[in-house]
Amino acid sequence: MGLAAAFHVVRAGHTVDVLEAAAEPGGMAAHFDLAGLSIERFYHFVCKSDTATMELLEELGIRQLLLWRNTSMGIFTDGKLRDWGNPIALLKFHEISVLSRLRYGLFAFLSVRRGRWDAIETESARSWIIRWCGTEVYERLWRPLFALKFYQYADEISAAWIWTRIRRIGRSRRSIMQEELGYIDGGSQTLIDSLCAAILKAGGRIRTQCPAQKVLVEDGKVTGVVTPNGVLHADAVISTVPTPLVSAMVPDLPVDWKARYESIVNMGVCCLVFKLKRSISPHFWVNISEPDIPVPGIIEFSNLRPMGNESVVYVPYYMPYDNVKFRWTDEALLKEAFGYLQRLKPELTREDILAAHVARLRYAQPVCEPGFGAKIPPVQTSIKGLQIADTCFYYPEDRGISESVRLGREMAERLYAI
Repeated sequence: MGLAAAFHVVRAGHTVDVLEAAAEPGGMAAHFDLAGLSIERFYHFVCKSDTATMELLEELGIRQLLLWRNTSMGIFTDGKLRDWGNPIALLKFHEISVLSRLRYGLFAFLSVRRGRWDAIETESARSWIIRWCGTEVYERLWRPLFALKFYQYADEISAAWIWTRIRRIGRSRRSIMQEELGYIDGGSQTLIDSLCAAILKAGGRIRTQCPAQKVLVEDGKVTGVVTPNGVLHADAVISTVPTPLVSAMVPDLPVDWKARYESIVNMGVCCLVFKLKRSISPHFWVNISEPDIPVPGIIEFSNLRPMGNESVVYVPYYMPYDNVKFRWTDEALLKEAFGYLQRLKPELTREDILAAHVARLRYAQPVCEPGFGAKIPPVQTSIKGLQIADTCFYYPEDRGISESVRLGREMAERLYAI
């Protein structure tokens, strides 16, 4: 989001400095080296409704690098891996009644075609799903996923937030039976590199390992940012740091504004990545509904972006960052997760592991409760020249590159008149 905002602002003729706390730009879309393979720390994919991503790729001259591939979903439950995500797979899912299957199918069909979310903005996903599909569907198929991602908040997740997820995936299809997702050739690093090159070419600066420590304010107007390397004077500041860090970074905000940022709850994530000699399944995404497997699913990224003869699998553990497991060693997490992969693919052995990695984020997933839209502060703060947004501002959409670049553009456009 920060790079997208900088790209549009610098193209409008303003002087721009991008401050990045990490050693490399890109945020959650940045890559790392996995035994010779450049890969995202956190998985990303493109859907057909991601117009903001496509527009940015066009502006950067790299739209041709967006490629599409037939993908599929699976579900692992009762010790079996089954197809999922299409009408035939649902009808064959005998773990719920025929009536529940029919109700669920109608629910999914109408959710994909629904155009507005205001009617369900104050309703919980639990209430909404039970109202349409019945308790059996919620308890068997949805609550286990919510519990592993949101813990004590599982039954109080926004229906509007879940609806946008269903709609986004449901509209990225070639047909009712065939899902189709996109990826950028070379991964999201291709987009990051192009953005950085365009910013630098236009005269902008990108300062890595340079976190924003404090936003300076005088007479109700932003004047600059304190960094470890000194003060950067500025007429405008766009902050994309996680909302839990805002109050300390902007001490001049009014108390009621700070309270709104601090009230937003985030889940952490330990995102494990395995590079393997063999594939786990033919599916890109596999939901897991097993009481003794504490991950909601796996993402076999190589079933979207080809990796030659190797397979790349993500295993995300969502949890509050103060959960004891968040402090487990990488080795302990990787050992446990690999055991779960062996449940899905019994032939898998430790000799199949070519490389493995653990990425951690304390603030990875906002908890969007019913009515969350009214909870989010305005992007333009009460301090003149200061805009603040992070991933929770995408609501009701979920986190994703397309929402990042959309919001980055919108914040940039507010500065054009400076």
